[in-house]
Amino acid sequence: QVRLVESGGGLVQAGGSLRLSCAASGRTFSLYTMGWFRQAPGREREFVAASIYSSGSSVYADSVKGRFTISRDNAKNTVSLQMNLLKPEDTAVYYCAAARGAYSVYERSFDNWGQGTQVTVSS
Repeated sequence: QVRLVESGGGLVQAGGSLRLSCAASGRTFSLYTMGWFRQAPGREREFVAASIYSSGSSVYADSVKGRFTISRDNAKNTVSLQMNLLKPEDTAVYYCAAARGAYSVYERSFDNWGQGTQVTVSS
């Protein structure tokens, strides 16, 4: 188990940028696939991006490709989500999640979750 703490959310105008960060506890961070999910009001939580632990490769939802970038620093136990060209439809609570040894980015694979951070994009 790892404890995850997100930061960096806030209010931004459409077209702007925000950077979310997630700090993880523990000594085996490099063994976890790290993901970002989001949940908008009245909608189900959805996948945004993930960094696969073994290869370091990144996976993105189609809705954020080309605008969002996930990165991780295994030495610092952190994963970040750089969000550019933000749209009002990106407004949601963003969650950091971790899955040990996982190759899948399905939500059910992730068993460690942060408390979430609010991102609001105004039009």
